[in-house]
Amino acid sequence: MAKVQILITQVLWKNDFLFPVAMWFLSRILIWITMLLVAPNLPSAPETPSSLGWGVFDAWDGVHYRAIATTGYEFVNDGKQHNLAFFPLFPFSIRVLMTWGFSFELAGLLINNLAFLAALYILYFWLKNCYGTSVARWATAVVSWYPSAMFTGVVYTEGLYLFLSTAALRAFDQQQYGWTAFWGALATATRPTGMAMIPALAIASWKERRPPIAYIAGFATATGVILFSLYCAIRFHDPLAFIAAQRGWRPSLGFDGQGWLNMLMQIVLGSQNWKYGWVQPELGLINDPWHPLLFTLIVGTGYCLYYFRQYLNSAKIIYGFYSLVLLLLLLAPEDFINRLLNVFILLGGGCALWRFRAKLTSVAVIYGFCGIGLLLASGGTISLSRLAYGIVPLSMAIGMQLSHNPRQGYFTLGLFITLLAKLAVGFAQEQWVG
Repeated sequence: MAKVQILITQVLWKNDFLFPVAMWFLSRILIWITMLLVAPNLPSAPETPSSLGWGVFDAWDGVHYRAIATTGYEFVNDGKQHNLAFFPLFPFSIRVLMTWGFSFELAGLLINNLAFLAALYILYFWLKNCYGTSVARWATAVVSWYPSAMFTGVVYTEGLYLFLSTAALRAFDQQQYGWTAFWGALATATRPTGMAMIPALAIASWKERRPPIAYIAGFATATGVILFSLYCAIRFHDPLAFIAAQRGWRPSLGFDGQGWLNMLMQIVLGSQNWKYGWVQPELGLINDPWHPLLFTLIVGTGYCLYYFRQYLNSAKIIYGFYSLVLLLLLLAPEDFINRLLNVFILLGGGCALWRFRAKLTSVAVIYGFCGIGLLLASGGTISLSRLAYGIVPLSMAIGMQLSHNPRQGYFTLGLFITLLAKLAVGFAQEQWVG
């Protein structure tokens, strides 16, 4: 039996056609089993859990996509949350399938999951042609198992946007400018971060001294957001109404320094300690002493493992460090994990992107940093990890890093899978997970 399992693993790992679909299928199985079977039976489950069915995949942003697909957009410029902040391609695609008899949940799941499968194939073969099989496998595994991949298994736009943006970047790399304009226009009609592609393609065209058609294709990717703006002008008499709608979801435009400070301090001290102070005098209570103690334990132990690494073999160092990290993350609440993932994907992914900037293609590097800049200037820290996950060059850079350190890579994927399951539980129990 063990030999059969090893043989199956080798076939899946080495076969170019099977590898992306295997990563996709296994991650779907984990997400759906966790949401449908595990989450309802945990002690943290609500007293009146939702029945097994499509509804478990429709929560948070899915509510707004449902409203757009069934009744259309609504907006009043009053600073409150309105669904005009959500771009139209995903709910429009759902509506088309609904006219063919599909339910909203089934239509959203089909679009998101099948688009994600297409994204993995495009990413895999793009990276294989540019950097070889090892980088392609690791980057595909990172995209498949990163905790925010949970949103590619529910009624969200992650899978669709990853497919369209990756297809546009690959087409530009291969000088297929017609496809660049087509896929890019669809991407800018799907997510606000798609607008980072417009300057990225223009800068990459200038840096690589591409012909004029490359500039035309780059600017043509703005067609999606231009059409959305035209719709806003006709429907709401304001071509920039979709930008004004963002104010209900994010406090202001520009870098949110206070929000980042709060997020970092909550990671170190804990939400209760940072929000209310270490002690509430009127109650005579210490708010949350365990959070900073656990954080100090993980940081201190990690430092000790690094400092005494010459006296320990590599296996003990890796097992010790990751065991502590895994314990902390399993005990941590979802809001702590969300903040940690925000820092990891933006800072860690950004550092990896900078490190491998000479190896990655120009358009990937430039789009990656343009996307990070757009997120930092968005005026908030909500859902940063999920939005940054959609910037595929960050996962490409992380995958390239792990391909140079396979042992580190396997443990990293183990942490990703654990957190993916934890976020799936939180989403199924209608907790905010980003």
